[in-house]
Amino acid sequence: MTITANYPSLQGKRVFVTGGGTGIGASIVAAFAQQGAVVAFVDIAADASSALCDAVAAGGAPRPRFRACDITDIPALQRTMKEFAAEMGDFDVLVNNAANDQRHSVEDVTPEYWDTRIAINQRPLFFTCQAVLPGMKKKGCGSIINISSISWHAKGGGYPVYATAKAASHGLTRGMARDLGKHNVRVNTVTPGWVMTQRQVDLWVDKAAEEEIARNQCLPGKLLPEHIAAMCLFLGADDSAMCTAQDFIVDAGWV
Repeated sequence: MTITANYPSLQGKRVFVTGGGTGIGASIVAAFAQQGAVVAFVDIAADASSALCDAVAAGGAPRPRFRACDITDIPALQRTMKEFAAEMGDFDVLVNNAANDQRHSVEDVTPEYWDTRIAINQRPLFFTCQAVLPGMKKKGCGSIINISSISWHAKGGGYPVYATAKAASHGLTRGMARDLGKHNVRVNTVTPGWVMTQRQVDLWVDKAAEEEIARNQCLPGKLLPEHIAAMCLFLGADDSAMCTAQDFIVDAGWV
């Protein structure tokens, strides 16, 4: 898929993305940069992230700024965001993308395992919102995009803690939208279906999975990272000026 829409309002916007080095996040970073936005992102995959920055710049878009950061370390994450904002200017758009869908059974979950999954998939969402809020309040506007998953909508099994965290992401969107709306800050959720990232293809997509996708999607074909990035562009742009507290599902009609 090639993103063909052009959003003039994204030109020069400051965008921060978590987990931007690979998969859906990499498509989001590249898509915003190709719109002329100034993009910063964090990830733990340093080599892939550096390669992405090189590829985006080689394509003629502004080079994204990357720093390796473990998002479970909230002080380090917020400090990195503060440093980026000091260099680039306050952020206009935040995309909470980073997540990990490691499989696990109900019986095997310990309190320690629960905490590690929540530390990756849920807790950073709140604290990144907290970090960008002062700058967005100064600007008098902003867009926060929380990436969820159809896993909990579709009653997916095999990852109950992940499903809990992804359901909570929209709860955060709904609550934040009320508190931040008075500052003209919009908060929305983008909920992907089963996106064919390299990780998914390598770990989970076998013949049975292909059959499940064909059976459950209303539309034929594969859901790609670029489909999710396209929705994020719309929500980051001024074209979505009166959209907030909503869940934008991009799943080819699965749920």
